Amino acid sequence: MRRGLQPQARAERESGRMEIEMAALGIPKNTIEILQKYQFHFQKKYGQNFLIDTHVLDKIVRAADITEDDFVLEIGPGIGTMTQYLCEAAREVMAVEIDGKLIPILADTLSEYDNVTIVNQDILKLDIGEIVQKKNNGSPIKVVANLPYYITTPIIMGLFESHVPLACMTVMVQKEVAERMQAQPGTKEYGALSLAVQYYAGVEIVANVPPNCFMPRPNVGSAVIRLDCRREKPVAVRDEAFLFRVIRASFNQRRKTLQNGIGNDTDLPVTKEETAAALRKLGLPENVRGEKLSLQEFAALSDLLCE
Repeated sequence: MRRGLQPQARAERESGRMEIEMAALGIPKNTIEILQKYQFHFQKKYGQNFLIDTHVLDKIVRAADITEDDFVLEIGPGIGTMTQYLCEAAREVMAVEIDGKLIPILADTLSEYDNVTIVNQDILKLDIGEIVQKKNNGSPIKVVANLPYYITTPIIMGLFESHVPLACMTVMVQKEVAERMQAQPGTKEYGALSLAVQYYAGVEIVANVPPNCFMPRPNVGSAVIRLDCRREKPVAVRDEAFLFRVIRASFNQRRKTLQNGIGNDTDLPVTKEETAAALRKLGLPENVRGEKLSLQEFAALSDLLCE
């Protein structure tokens, strides 16, 4: 017997009549039927692309390692395709959807479950810390999401920087963004996002997802990425906020040397000469570019510049 189903639905499941229904929204024709039933039209402003591939849905839930003890926060449930899978696996699910037109659809597609709460809200304005306290007694939660590509970075970094208790995030993002998150020093994908994400989490791309797995099809490839949130940061710094100001300045003008990037940033009270001196202390060439420095080297540089 699976968690989440109401008693009558559980009985039907056991008798085998709900086997097809459980994966219904991962089948394209059933997604189309729901959209037609509610005369739903995709909103470009919300970056809506619904998953229509059961194999990908299985991969996401497996990668997230959801157990019956977990509280899961889902961002952007759409019509509830992945939410059904999460409700089957987790103790409780909160699905946060910004588009009010999807709320009655979610109420329909998730009606068989008694372990899901649907919230019509902008995730960037939600007090997730309060939710963690109320729903999970302050213990780390798991986040699963098929993120709108136009707002992927603000959502992920917003969750990290809020310092709410997170165990992991398993999210669908644009493939290029996933590669940037995982990138290492010296590669063309490496940049401020790579450093910021790797400061907060271990990064693993668990699946590449082609456009034909979505409705409507996006113009780019996608990837499922798992971010295992760190209990302890990989580097210790005097001033975390200052570290990220240094990192951003170092990549604002990628073709320029690091000392020029930092020296030209009006938000940093650091001169080119001070940056050059700090680089010499670290044994780094004065003409080095930001893409060559590791997170540990940026931390050391930041501490020197703090002085």
